[in-house]
Amino acid sequence: MKLSNETIGVLKNFSSINMNLVIKEGNTMTTMSAMKNIVAKADVTETFPKEVAIYDLNEFLQSLSLFAEPVLDFQDQFMTMKDEGSKATLKYWYSDPSVVTSPSKMITMPSEDVKLTLTSEDIEKLKRAASVVQAPDMVLEKTDAGVSLMVCDKKNTTANNYAIDVDCNSNAKSFKFYFKVENMKLLPGTYDITISQKNISNFKNSNKNVEYWIALEPESTYEA
Repeated sequence: MKLSNETIGVLKNFSSINMNLVIKEGNTMTTMSAMKNIVAKADVTETFPKEVAIYDLNEFLQSLSLFAEPVLDFQDQFMTMKDEGSKATLKYWYSDPSVVTSPSKMITMPSEDVKLTLTSEDIEKLKRAASVVQAPDMVLEKTDAGVSLMVCDKKNTTANNYAIDVDCNSNAKSFKFYFKVENMKLLPGTYDITISQKNISNFKNSNKNVEYWIALEPESTYEA
């Protein structure tokens, strides 16, 4: 089996969330951060013939990079990687699934209180601004003046910040949802976002079968 560039991109993205990965039999990949505040799911074009546990995903990706177009052959306890017609083969042993962090079930949103769409351009601008002004936090806020999404330092009211006006669908009088910028480990793209007042959010890629569930910070507020 060959892995598409899109699937390798998903694996690289998942490695930023957790170095562990369990690939279940089938074509769906899931991962969860060690702090359990980020869960991600992706449907890929390949169908994996068996469950594979990988302890160090970065090492696995580096192993793939040793070959121009690696062909994977899955055995009971290991897989082999090689280029077609090549004399070189890499044997990669599976990890024990019990030592690998993996979500036991997917998240069901408890409520859908706020919905909005962020373009790829908006997300990249926010991430770049957060890096420039060294803002660790992102806050989505609704007031009488409208709805804005700002990167800032919530512990320092005089710190530099960057904000954009956004359109959202919500019947709430007001809300203030806090995220950690470091948790925005998203593949590039436009996202349809759903937020629950129970402090959980869902980011669904508009063009790819990839979605993330990201926990909000506990000081988030919502007034119906």
